[in-house]
Amino acid sequence: MVGNLAELVRAAARRSPDRPALKTGSGATSWGELDAQVDAAAAALRGLGLAPGDRVALSLDNTPDFPVAYFGVLRAGLVAVPLNPGATAQELRWTLGDSGARAVVVRPAGRDLLAPLTGELAALEHVLVAGQDGDWPALLARSAGGPVEHVGEGEELAVLLYTSGTSGRPKGAMLPHRALLANLDQTARIEPPVMTADDVVLLVLPLFHVYGLNAVLGALALHGATGVLVERFDPVDTLAELRRSGVTNVVGAPPMYVAWSMLPDLAAAFTGVRLALSGAAPLPPSVLRRVREATGRDVFEGYGLTETAPVLTSTLMSERVQPGSIGRPVPGVELRLVDERGRPVEEGDPGEIVVRGPNVFAGYWPDGADGPDADGWFATGDVAYLDADGDLHLVDRRQELVLVSGFNVYPREVEDVLVTHPEVQEAAVIGVPHPYTGEAVKALVVRTPGSRLTAADVVAHAARSLARFKCPTAVEFVPELPHGATGKVRKGRLREGLV
Repeated sequence: MVGNLAELVRAAARRSPDRPALKTGSGATSWGELDAQVDAAAAALRGLGLAPGDRVALSLDNTPDFPVAYFGVLRAGLVAVPLNPGATAQELRWTLGDSGARAVVVRPAGRDLLAPLTGELAALEHVLVAGQDGDWPALLARSAGGPVEHVGEGEELAVLLYTSGTSGRPKGAMLPHRALLANLDQTARIEPPVMTADDVVLLVLPLFHVYGLNAVLGALALHGATGVLVERFDPVDTLAELRRSGVTNVVGAPPMYVAWSMLPDLAAAFTGVRLALSGAAPLPPSVLRRVREATGRDVFEGYGLTETAPVLTSTLMSERVQPGSIGRPVPGVELRLVDERGRPVEEGDPGEIVVRGPNVFAGYWPDGADGPDADGWFATGDVAYLDADGDLHLVDRRQELVLVSGFNVYPREVEDVLVTHPEVQEAAVIGVPHPYTGEAVKALVVRTPGSRLTAADVVAHAARSLARFKCPTAVEFVPELPHGATGKVRKGRLREGLV
């Protein structure tokens, strides 16, 4: 699969022009209608004087505006820069400035946020407001439309996705059409199939995130399936939507399953669901068990990165679903575990995950820095080990490793112990400087409502399961932890003291 990702929309429209592509509370859009709207968007953007390779930012919610604008940008040969519509002015100033975006399509609520920035961003020429009364739909209505074709080559840049910036400023991962299409092909080769043309797929994951963008929206176009667009996740409403829309595929993140697992009508809502997937962060084993007991279905976990478009492994590739496992590599992905010197680790030992495949990105914007090495291998920064069955288990991020007197402490190991305390709702562990041991373990803990848990209680609980050097020497109780769009705790903000 080489070419332009937007060709998938055209192909779906030719195969099944009347099949619903997108459903919302207000109606449905067929693949034929979506294809025509994408043509109008591509022509409108070209009509603004934008040329192939120019960047167009998308700061939009999960509404039909997003797929129309996204595929329109790609069809015009432009580069999409998806942004979190909830980003602050400071975050927008950085990503828009760094990407050199010439245009941005923004939701109505973002207009005022962008207004004071336009004078600072020399490259930004067009702020297009979506929504019923915005200038973006008016621009589409005036567009000459007609088929727009920019096939290009697979190595042309399609998407510039800014990573979450766990340390320092976010970096733009350069994803060419080749990488996005390759990952769609890789996941399409999984058996049983992740998605088919007959599936109805829940589209509640944020589309500005690589997981929702390619693993869901891209796959939807590849297969010509039907997507049910949901703007924001509400546990009760989304469970009702599963039944109302006949959803067969749930592609989610751990916070969704955590919330659903506590609702009494989970089983009834999942009656028509044939496949449930989770990614972006580890799914707590207790939640997997609760969903399995309630519905009789497994939740299949996957692992991936923005830089790999995104899927690398899945428990769909395993012989059985094991709590805490991220499965095995999907077809077409090579994976190995290496030590600090790049040598293969001993059997059963943890090592950094390095990967190779056509889905790997082209490096970071603008010059391709820190991309794959000369042999195509990319070091993920994640540490994992292989169990006796050949399945992978994540240990932690290498950059989050805490060195206590020269001994390795993986924060996730400590966090997994802390959250087993009945009065701990959530916990995050970071390393802090220590005059004698170099670093020490600090735990940030969210207590359950009404809890009187003390720091001494937390340390004593950890000591029952962990070696002394792994136990927290400092405990801070916080009302909440900062999370990214898919529920992952933002450790960079914790280290900056911005809880």
